[in-house]
Amino acid sequence: MLALKTISRGMPFKSKAANIGKDEIMSNISTANKKKSNILSASPAQIWKSRISWRIALAVFLTILAVQAIILNFTLRDFENARLQELREVGRSAIVPMIDSRITDLLASPISPEEAEKLITLTKVNGLSIYSNQLDLITIYGEPLALVMLERESLSKTYRSTDGSSYEVVYRANDLGRPFIIVARLASSHIQPQVQAYVEQTIIVMLLMSAFVTTVLMIALGHWLLEPILFMRNNLIAASKNPENPNIADSPYDNGDEIGEAIEIAQNLIKQNADNISRIKGAAQDKIHKLAYYDTLTSLPNRTLFIQTLSERIKKASAEKTERFAVITIDLDHFKDVNDSMGHNVGDAILRAVGKRLRSAMPEVATVSRTGEDEFAVTMPLGGDVDNSKALADKIAAVIRTEPFKVFNEQFQIRASIGVSTFPDDATDPDQVLKNADIALNRAKEEGRDTIKEYSEDFDRAVQQRFQMLRDLRDALEKNQLELFYQPQLDLKTGEVFGAEALLRWWKPDNSKDGGSFVSPGEFIPVAEQSGLIVPIGEWVMQTACEAAINWEKEYGKKVRIAVNVSAAQFSQSDIVTFTQKVLNDTGLDPRMLELEVTESVFMDDIQHTIQTLQNLHALGVELAIDDFGTGYSSLSYLRQFPIDRLKIDQSFIRNALNNPDDASIAKTIIGLGHSLNLKVIAEGVETLDHEKFLIDHDCDEVQGFRYSRPVPNDNFVEFITGYDGKLSSFV
Repeated sequence: MLALKTISRGMPFKSKAANIGKDEIMSNISTANKKKSNILSASPAQIWKSRISWRIALAVFLTILAVQAIILNFTLRDFENARLQELREVGRSAIVPMIDSRITDLLASPISPEEAEKLITLTKVNGLSIYSNQLDLITIYGEPLALVMLERESLSKTYRSTDGSSYEVVYRANDLGRPFIIVARLASSHIQPQVQAYVEQTIIVMLLMSAFVTTVLMIALGHWLLEPILFMRNNLIAASKNPENPNIADSPYDNGDEIGEAIEIAQNLIKQNADNISRIKGAAQDKIHKLAYYDTLTSLPNRTLFIQTLSERIKKASAEKTERFAVITIDLDHFKDVNDSMGHNVGDAILRAVGKRLRSAMPEVATVSRTGEDEFAVTMPLGGDVDNSKALADKIAAVIRTEPFKVFNEQFQIRASIGVSTFPDDATDPDQVLKNADIALNRAKEEGRDTIKEYSEDFDRAVQQRFQMLRDLRDALEKNQLELFYQPQLDLKTGEVFGAEALLRWWKPDNSKDGGSFVSPGEFIPVAEQSGLIVPIGEWVMQTACEAAINWEKEYGKKVRIAVNVSAAQFSQSDIVTFTQKVLNDTGLDPRMLELEVTESVFMDDIQHTIQTLQNLHALGVELAIDDFGTGYSSLSYLRQFPIDRLKIDQSFIRNALNNPDDASIAKTIIGLGHSLNLKVIAEGVETLDHEKFLIDHDCDEVQGFRYSRPVPNDNFVEFITGYDGKLSSFV
């Protein structure tokens, strides 16, 4: 201790080291104590608490006891026979002295009555039967006997009374030393207590021996078997509580025997399991992280990680008040067409290629992310060669457009719409910066795609106006602010009003002096189509139009075919066939008096689905027309497959036909095409008599337009059809 104190005073740094060493020693001692505690937990005290120990002890104890009981069963009879043999000898010893050796008469009793009485009174002998050597009965003394000597075989018999109080034996001449045979009745009641005492003593010895042997065996089994098993059990319990980092003691047992070897194997398995869990957990955490923050197809960061990175950059930039950076969102134009026409394998390969090309072209400081099915996003600090967001967007567009993407020996020229937002110019909130880029992207797609748009507050206002219009339109549908106007359709050859087109109008109430105003269909129809609200609106239009047509027939006797426009959304988002059938059943309208007008845009999404739907509609009996024919690009190649009844020439061609040869040529071509396919052709936008003459000259079938009537409410339409004289010349 003195030396330690000296070192401590003279060498402070070493003292610190010594203290550290002491701490390590104490820690090791503590660990050793814990391990020792684990080993001691398998001590004899615990062994006797073990259920298996008690089962083994009970089995051993009962086995030894059973063996000793079997032995007792065999030795008990020998013990009793030995006591009876002793009693027989006692009787002989008492009888022989009473025999008179002087008797010569072999038929006379060798024992006098006086001697017999003494014998019965003073000895175990209670009765005597004396026979001659030839089995002649000479005399009987005392209690009567059960044994009677009638033949020589009887000489070997004995008799024990049922209650064990007497025992009858035969003494032969050689037992007595005289030529007589004596049957003696001996008192044997004392033998049963002796047997019982023997049994009790033997049982006590058996129990003590069984307990002793069991104890010795259990100590041996405990030392060689149970202690190691309990040690292994304790380690397994510890490992089950903390399998990843099990606190188990080292085995103190020799692995040279089976038990020690089993413990060593269990220890190794516990350690291997801990290692495996650690590796699996680490791999799972990496996998979860990758799934949560990275796109599985391109291995780029996903939208979640992009926003997180964006937030961190904005937080850092806000603190330093120096950095500006761009947020670019990219949408691949018409990518759905590639997927639908070429398959998802090709589409996935293109997405991977786009992601790889973007990542390779961007500097390390840039974050390139896949944020949607065919959408990507890029953010990076501005400075150096790229000092504004538009320049970065131009670079990204060039990267995508530079050369086609080659996939499976096919080349695909990909174009992209790009939205641009800048921090902190356009917003300081991460979500808002990204939202602004998305708003600019949507504007780029609305204005023809394959273009770049930088965010402007005007875009945001337009979005807000669109959302407000959507909310107002929902209210209009719920509050019955929508109504249908009808524009008559006439046959050019007969002048008959054969039909009417149902046109949707929205009267929006306000605080003006007129109480409201009409909202142009050109404003609210696109909003309804983009939001999907066009589906319930379209169903309302069909129901209302069919009810009007059946009312015209019942109330005014005018059978007028009603034409209803059907949007592409109704084809893709609803079961239009089932709904049409329901409306016809509910209203009772003749299916031939309903015409559904579809635009060529419905053919662009899923041509086979469109053909099947049109065929199912035609099977109901309704007529079908292609509206605004000539303005699309996809219908001509499929026109023969469509169950179409009528082509409708777009009004733009009719209005300009008189002063534009190209439009006139298109109108004439459509009329000729329709007739070649046995279709009716109707022209809309007929505003003047000259328009009418042009169409008559070129054999057009039907017309509608301002020359005859503007779209009017139901009551005005009724006035028109009831007051019309059937002559085209009546229109001035």
